[in-house]
Amino acid sequence: MMEFPTWKKVWLWGITLAFIVAAIPSVFSLTGQRWPDALPDPVVNLGLDLAGGSHILLEADAAQVAEQRIENMEEAMRSTMRNAEPRIRIGDVSTANGRLSFMVESPADVDRARELLMPMVNGTGLTRDWDLTVVDETRVVLTPTQAGLEQAVTDAMDSATEVVRKRIDALGTREPTIIRQGDTRIVVQVPGLQDPDQLKALLGQTAKLEFKLVDQTALPSDVEQGIAPPGSQIFPYADGTDFAGQSIAVRRLGGIKGDNLINAQQSFDQQTNEPVVNIQFDQQGGARFAKLTQENVNKPFAIILDGKVLSAPNINEPILGGSAQIAGSFTVESANQLAISLRSGALPVDLAVVEERTVGPDLGKDSIRRGLIAMMVGSIAVIALMVASYGRFGIYATAALVLNVGMILGVMALLGTTLTLPGIAGFVLTIGAAVDANVLINERIREERKRGRRIVAAVETGYKEASRAIYDANVTNFIAGVLLFLFGSGPVRGFAVVLVIGLFTSVFTAVTLTRMWVADWLRKARPSELNL
Repeated sequence: MMEFPTWKKVWLWGITLAFIVAAIPSVFSLTGQRWPDALPDPVVNLGLDLAGGSHILLEADAAQVAEQRIENMEEAMRSTMRNAEPRIRIGDVSTANGRLSFMVESPADVDRARELLMPMVNGTGLTRDWDLTVVDETRVVLTPTQAGLEQAVTDAMDSATEVVRKRIDALGTREPTIIRQGDTRIVVQVPGLQDPDQLKALLGQTAKLEFKLVDQTALPSDVEQGIAPPGSQIFPYADGTDFAGQSIAVRRLGGIKGDNLINAQQSFDQQTNEPVVNIQFDQQGGARFAKLTQENVNKPFAIILDGKVLSAPNINEPILGGSAQIAGSFTVESANQLAISLRSGALPVDLAVVEERTVGPDLGKDSIRRGLIAMMVGSIAVIALMVASYGRFGIYATAALVLNVGMILGVMALLGTTLTLPGIAGFVLTIGAAVDANVLINERIREERKRGRRIVAAVETGYKEASRAIYDANVTNFIAGVLLFLFGSGPVRGFAVVLVIGLFTSVFTAVTLTRMWVADWLRKARPSELNL
């Protein structure tokens, strides 16, 4: 157990020095020094509480999810009845009171309509999405179930969280924190971003893009009064457009949504040189867009973004390439922001900002300074106690402690983890806990010497027997750290990361490295007493 051949020493020192070298850029960064640009720089990212940045709490409207489900079911139902062979004729469609109902014209078609709707009613999960009933012999009523609605809200929030993540990643920020909070809230923390307005503008935009046919039968006087023909709805023009302050009636169903976009880029109109956004559909979306324009040549269609009409151009000819251009009195910045939002995908539900705050970088620097002071004070106290108590063995424990801190930084830098204020607390705790292993080992060696064992036998037995308790204690700490990481929020996770990494590095340095150093000293010096 005390034998360390040359290859093993080289291997152990190689691992140690590799992590120490990886920690050097982080040390430069934490102390405010500049690291040469030409050299690799794996750096520990600083969290919001250390680097400063923006914190925003977003909340979704669950009622909007329910409304969207009703609309999607109505469109799917109409398409199913229309494409049935033979066609099932329906009428008196209603979406009142949070449910969808329609009349089947022929009583003989009711059973067939029910059979066609059953796959959509049952859904694809383990819970039933809709309840289907028939009243008055010919009226079919579809009522969303509570379980189905809750699952829809969960799916919408998961999708919204991913969209938010993509949009923030497009800003080029490092290590943002984006987590769900409760059923309808999302916490967003972006270290280094000092402009929360930019973040709110990006995240507050749903980016729900729609192409709908204009209802040319709608009377302008009715539209001004907010009255839309049956099957149509009214949308206002966006601010900054030529028709700002006016509204337009469009067909509620039968349009195209921007779900099939595969690319969006800010560009300039070749004729007016104004900023525009060029969009590209995938194969399915391109085919639907081509069909829409082929069937409605010389008719206007509205380009609607987040419930506001950007423009309503005339379809002069079919658009078959799957690409289109969006114009709407953009600036270069707003056009680029819209392109990012469209590329990231539309939010399935509107997100409202219910809390925001900005953490200044000065506060973060002060936290780092205080944390480093705490580490220094703690380290000096531990070193003094260990050297005074165990002499040479205390010096070995001190060297292991210094290497342990460097290795933790190196591992965090290579893994790209984030250091938070609780993470610094984890460092301070690790300094105190890292020497526990050496205390156990040294005390066990003392006991073995008192029992009369020879020096080498006492040292070997001390390391062997103490290691069992050390491993058991660290396994329980590891389990606790993993649970903190899995179920904790951002600050708790920051603490858990340092704790778990520190468990591995402290065992490696306090047990393996010190044993190698002690073995070399015993072989070379052959002491007659240990002075423990």
